[in-house]
Amino acid sequence: MTSELSAGEVLSGFVALVGRPNVGKSTLLNHLVGRKVSITSDKPQTTRNRIVGVLNRPDCQVIFFDTPGIHKPLHRLGNIMVETARSTLTEVDLVLFMVDGTRPPGEEDGWVARQVMVSKTRAILVVNKIDALTTDQLIQALAQFNELGDFEAVIPVSALTGQNSDRLLKLITERMEPGPRYYPEDAVTDQPESFIVAEIVREKVLRLTRAEIPHSVAVQVEEMAERDDGTTYVRANLFVERNSQKGILIGQKGSLLKEVGKMAREELEALFGNRFFLDLWVKVMEDWRRRPGTLARLGYRQDK
Repeated sequence: MTSELSAGEVLSGFVALVGRPNVGKSTLLNHLVGRKVSITSDKPQTTRNRIVGVLNRPDCQVIFFDTPGIHKPLHRLGNIMVETARSTLTEVDLVLFMVDGTRPPGEEDGWVARQVMVSKTRAILVVNKIDALTTDQLIQALAQFNELGDFEAVIPVSALTGQNSDRLLKLITERMEPGPRYYPEDAVTDQPESFIVAEIVREKVLRLTRAEIPHSVAVQVEEMAERDDGTTYVRANLFVERNSQKGILIGQKGSLLKEVGKMAREELEALFGNRFFLDLWVKVMEDWRRRPGTLARLGYRQDK
């Protein structure tokens, strides 16, 4: 802290989680915030938007940005995802450069590290998945990844179990400056409920499908309203790029789509504390990941 806190001030600031796809950024964000604000799966490129997670403490507020994994894009959606992550680097007070400690540094890790260094933003190296490493493997991973850049600190964590998350939070809060609370004290994210609903539905698709289906699906909530009986009615479209994908996502006699709806409904009811009715429809929108106008209508745009 550079000075004493004035009246109404707390330690506050903005922190970006960056790294290549599938290193555990979203899992770590949810653990740091203490609530699920970003969907997770074992599929690369699960996060497509910049997700805000807010950590509130009596004397501190940290605003985290979970960014899409930085990768070599294959279509316009990929370009938007990568540019969203890159632009975030210069808009925050601190970067958490996250890597998978179970894999040696690769080309993508090196490229992301260079982007972090070019941004001139203070950075902490976060080596994830230590729950799967022996002591010798951890020592080797820390040394190898530390060579990728000039980091203020290096810390091993397990996003899955929360191991060392308290130490990481201490490192983060020590680097926050006196300032205002940018969000209300009870805020955990700035995403509208319709976005959260769409993302949770998409998460269930990711978990229940494979091959090209997970990356070819977009979810858009068309209607969300409270019924007289207190149930939240949601009508949502699940867009795929080809007719063959539509049949796979629906499943035999609608079995897969029903399971998506069941899993999403259960999580939404636990999250929001009321009953949900999900009216899900699968539609074909050819090559939507490559069409700028369609991407914008679906909420994928680089406007941050």
